[in-house]
Amino acid sequence: MALVKKFHRKKGMRRSFIRNLAVNLIMHGKMKTTEDRARFVRPLFERLVTITRRNRVSDLRLAISRLNSKEAAEKLFYEIAPKYKERNGGYTRIVKLGERRKRDAAKLAVIELVK
Repeated sequence: MALVKKFHRKKGMRRSFIRNLAVNLIMHGKMKTTEDRARFVRPLFERLVTITRRNRVSDLRLAISRLNSKEAAEKLFYEIAPKYKERNGGYTRIVKLGERRKRDAAKLAVIELVK
């Protein structure tokens, strides 16, 4: 049985939370967050890039439905995915910052797109 990180949220809220993290990563190219959140959003983002690399309209529609953001899906489809056409995975990098957030001492990291 696989353990699922819940982030103290119910299923629907957690799904929305992860989608929003993925949208932020797509729109900004990198983001500073906790290590757990970065590790949790990475598989969703990598799957979306792999899907949109095929460059079919159905893949764009799938990305829109998974992200709930047309702007982010179009940026992923038209700008980000073509850059990784020849790459076989590993589209993101997680860099641990070695510092902790003040209010709860959570470990911080930066997740960014690989050039």
